[in-house]
Amino acid sequence: MSKNDQETQQMLDAAQLEKTFLGSTAAGESLPKNTMPAGPMAPDVAVEMVDHFRLNEAKANQNLATFCTTEMEPQADQLMMRTLNTNAIDKSEYPKTSAMENYCVSMIAHLWGIPDEEKFGDDFIGTSTVGSSEGCMLGGLALLHTWKHRAKAAGLDIDDLHAHKPNLVIMSGNQVVWEKFCTYWNVDFRQVPINGDQVSLDLDHVMDYVDENTIGIIGIEGITYTGSVDDIQGLDKLVTEYNKTAALPVRIHVDAAFGGLFAPFVDGFKPWDFRLDNVVSINVSGHKYGMVYPGLGWIVWRKNSYDILPKEMRFSVPYLGSSVDSIAINFSHSGAHINAQYYNFLRFGLAGYKAIMNNVRKVSLKLTDELRKFGIFDILVDGKELPINCWKLSDNANVSWSLYDMEDALAKYGWQVPAYPLPKNREETITSRIVVRPGMTMAIADDFIDDLKLAIADLNHSFGDVKDVNDKNKTTVR
Repeated sequence: MSKNDQETQQMLDAAQLEKTFLGSTAAGESLPKNTMPAGPMAPDVAVEMVDHFRLNEAKANQNLATFCTTEMEPQADQLMMRTLNTNAIDKSEYPKTSAMENYCVSMIAHLWGIPDEEKFGDDFIGTSTVGSSEGCMLGGLALLHTWKHRAKAAGLDIDDLHAHKPNLVIMSGNQVVWEKFCTYWNVDFRQVPINGDQVSLDLDHVMDYVDENTIGIIGIEGITYTGSVDDIQGLDKLVTEYNKTAALPVRIHVDAAFGGLFAPFVDGFKPWDFRLDNVVSINVSGHKYGMVYPGLGWIVWRKNSYDILPKEMRFSVPYLGSSVDSIAINFSHSGAHINAQYYNFLRFGLAGYKAIMNNVRKVSLKLTDELRKFGIFDILVDGKELPINCWKLSDNANVSWSLYDMEDALAKYGWQVPAYPLPKNREETITSRIVVRPGMTMAIADDFIDDLKLAIADLNHSFGDVKDVNDKNKTTVR
């Protein structure tokens, strides 16, 4: 082979190596962080570089902290890949995606107590959202604007914020979206503290926070901190009594972010939804127990009327030669998640969802039984309602380590189990929490318990002598 031929071959070999990860120039350099790289790289190399960068992220099956879906069926994965290029906001361009959105809203509404004979659009209305946080924003905005209409009709000067600043009432263990809502829209954020051993809305004191300027009360069907639920049926009774003499009646919005697609399929829940007279709207995450990847939420209003969903929140868009209301805050976003939600509803049906959620509850109850066997934990939420396990160290636990230490010890085995304080009035109580998702089988739970035993043994060995346990477990949040 001539020298020129050798050089040509070397160039070809080098070019071929650049297409493979280990032989590429990129593999021997740090990842670009501040500016874009000067030139392109082969797609196989680029994807390997990204995968290598995220190597230390949690394995989905060992992330017991997140409420979000981390695993879908291969067919759903493929469906989402095929529909990522659709834009859900363009209803006239993607009318089938819009139709599936309406079908999903209707199915969810009927799960929540809307009578079967009632129809989407004619009787009730709703929309998909980008996560349930957008659903919360929309629910809050509807409460705010309808309160303004009622207040004006009653003769209140709503421009006088000293006398009539709108307020929203909610228990203190709420998701941060509600604080954001009140900040964004200049609403007084009235949080009802938890008292004593409570981990949900204090019905003995909630109405003390209500007045003519209250736009609504939020009931939570699944409190993020603990997995407990508000007694929304009890709240509905209180609101009914209040409204008998109130100049401005109060309404309830239910934040059912993770309980709304669990509770309808299992026993043991009091009425919490549209079966209650004062509940006007409900939001839920499709990406939690709806079993769709993160990025999907839903909200439903019980009546398609301006008194429930005001005119100023409806924007007309073209659809199949006519027009429909566009309600969502967000604009361009993929229709893939809507397709995936509709797939799940078709794929599993009522019987499938019931079987899945009852398995989830069995796993949660098994974890409670195993946690009790250690003899050092007090169970705060046991999984008999929502599939959340929440516990603290017993006051007489004969250990010298904290739940923060246990969080770190479990992380060494790959498990993410967060430790954190309860909300105001109980912030001295440090808790741990596990979210049991549909992807957590009994086999995974058994594996976790085995590693928890090892982690506790490691902690007992490492910390040695018992110290002041109470002080140890009242440390500041990290």
